[in-house]
Amino acid sequence: MGVEKMDCTNWDEDSYRDGILQERETLSRTVFRTAFAPNPNPNPNSDHIITASSDGSIASYSISACLEMGCGSARGRNWLMAEPQFLIQGHDGPAYDVKFYDDSLLLSCGDDGRIRGWKWNELLGSEVSMEGAKMKPILDLVNPQHKGPWGALSPIPENNSIAVDSQSGSIYAAAGDSCAYCWDMEKCEVKTVFKGHSNYIHSIVSCKLSNQIITGSEDGTARIWDCKSAKCIQVIDPGKDDKKVSFPSAVSCIALDSSESWLVCGKGQFLSVWNLPARECVSMTKTNASVQDVIFDNNQILAVGAEPLLTRLNMNGDILSQIQCAPQSAFSLSLHPSGVTAVSGYGALVDIISQFGSHSCTFRCRGL
Repeated sequence: MGVEKMDCTNWDEDSYRDGILQERETLSRTVFRTAFAPNPNPNPNSDHIITASSDGSIASYSISACLEMGCGSARGRNWLMAEPQFLIQGHDGPAYDVKFYDDSLLLSCGDDGRIRGWKWNELLGSEVSMEGAKMKPILDLVNPQHKGPWGALSPIPENNSIAVDSQSGSIYAAAGDSCAYCWDMEKCEVKTVFKGHSNYIHSIVSCKLSNQIITGSEDGTARIWDCKSAKCIQVIDPGKDDKKVSFPSAVSCIALDSSESWLVCGKGQFLSVWNLPARECVSMTKTNASVQDVIFDNNQILAVGAEPLLTRLNMNGDILSQIQCAPQSAFSLSLHPSGVTAVSGYGALVDIISQFGSHSCTFRCRGL
């Protein structure tokens, strides 16, 4: 440390202590989800990326601004702290997911059991949000509580993931009470409850072509539901009959391809690919670490988990490539239409990887 930083005549012990605590807090925060904001400009470097973090914050970062401040050049562990375009307290407790509804409404969910929505244009134009103020959402939905003996109410179950279907005006929530909820956007009330899982639900996707949803749960199964009847029409148990899967694990993540014909499930250290029309598993692949998020990229699969690697596989489960990424444990994958990928996770880190596999931009997110 240089002499100019150890000037005893201007020593401020409180500021020094606060700085150390703030640095430790930043290094222990997690970005649970990212999403690329809608933008008619095809250049991915001009896009905004939205983050949902473990301190309950929802923030937006400009990739071009991060590149200008040098976030693309710092490697090793010296990643720069990026300045958000807006930073708001979205939830009491961790924020787990962010999605866009009709490209105009930014939705988030979290540990407080709420789904909140903000007008995207108002967020970008707001100055008070830069201070971390509680900007009032235009949508605030709260999961129902269950009644017990003598009228006692259960805690509000958390929302671990959300999916949207703007055509039917619905938001689907994967909740901590083992239920999935369908919210009517027009009436702002629950219109369907999906019951059948025996443990809380990690992830949820909407099948718009077939009017179905698919959920992945801590009970080790994924289920396909008919939205009209709210009945489970198929139970998927990855690895149930596979001798390689020797221990029970949760279905931590699921993804659906654009044709809605293929499903990939992450369960512990295994990835399974399912042909939905045939209702059969076509491949099962063991990974080095627990899988925490998956997405389809055309006819290939991208996966991240409890290791600093972005893995690309084909539909047969063969590993095509592995790229080192910044978070030591990655929780989220987002794919831009141009092929640019965002990987985020522990350490409040977001790593932007180009379609060619190079690291375009890596930065730490600022906390509240």
